Amino acid sequence: MTDLDPTLLPLDELRTLRASLQHDDDAVSYVRRLAQARLDLIDAEMRRRDRRDDPSVITSELPVILGTHLTGGPARPPRPAEDASDHPLAIELEELWGEHGGADLPSLDEDQIVALRSDLRIFEQARSKERKALFARIDALSAELVRRYREGEADIEGLLADE
Repeated sequence: MTDLDPTLLPLDELRTLRASLQHDDDAVSYVRRLAQARLDLIDAEMRRRDRRDDPSVITSELPVILGTHLTGGPARPPRPAEDASDHPLAIELEELWGEHGGADLPSLDEDQIVALRSDLRIFEQARSKERKALFARIDALSAELVRRYREGEADIEGLLADE
């Protein structure tokens, strides 16, 4: 979708587009956090291998890894969370993980785990760029909404319609 000039959009379209982009951001953010958590799992597996520890040792790092990425605080104000596990990006991540054998990290050889890590990093970086672009568009739409309310072009009662 090309960038539309927010000043040219009717108020309802402005709100609808912003809500749609926020929904997209929620899904991209969720998938990005999953990718980051999996990268941390790979790093933990690589540290375990370097120390020549038993494969069960990695489980001690799980609370930190999962707590950091899956329950960490959002950078934006919270919105009602929806399950994004069936989003096309989540499915793509699951396929990438499965194709590389990520479900059984201890069984992967060095080359396989490095390839998985590389592909996951590329995937995560693409999601980061995607989020940055979404933020810019959401911020422009939000700024236009604020301007309209401040200058009286939109009824402040309509603000509740955004919630």
